[in-house]
Amino acid sequence: MKALCWEGVNKLSVEQVPDPELRNDQDIVVRLVAGTTCGSDLHLIGGYIPAMRAGDVIGHESVGEVVETGPAVRRHRVGDRVVVSSFVGCGRCW
Repeated sequence: MKALCWEGVNKLSVEQVPDPELRNDQDIVVRLVAGTTCGSDLHLIGGYIPAMRAGDVIGHESVGEVVETGPAVRRHRVGDRVVVSSFVGCGRCW
């Protein structure tokens, strides 16, 4: 798939990256329909986050369609339209 990648301070590129895959029973894979970067991404783009490395994918606000779910997923099914939240918890703890 293609993704917006950080290549250095104020340098971005669209690159081919590996397709996402389920890593645990609660994961969902979403085919993005639209995505964007937001104000918090400006800190990443500007080099203010020292952990950034060339090739890191940025942009964490998006909408899309569920294409695969892990066996423990109960609230979503393949074909559901979803908004991806950049701040999400497991929903089981307080």
